[in-house]
Amino acid sequence: MHVFTGPADSRSAAVRITHEVYDAARAAQQDGLAIPGKRPDGWGATGHRPGWEPDWLSAMAGRWNDPYSWLRVSDFDL
Repeated sequence: MHVFTGPADSRSAAVRITHEVYDAARAAQQDGLAIPGKRPDGWGATGHRPGWEPDWLSAMAGRWNDPYSWLRVSDFDL
């Protein structure tokens, strides 16, 4: 499982943005460069592990429940 977080207007947008961030991290690592930091939209990667390729056809997105927060997704309208 891979977990990416950031704001998105839809689940499909979240998967698309995640793919962009992942591709940028992979390309940077392959070129011997540092993994890019957070983008202005709040998305970013902190690393990339070669050989751990996401199954993009099965990728899903949903609201994140922070296990350390006293707020739950159910507290908000979805």
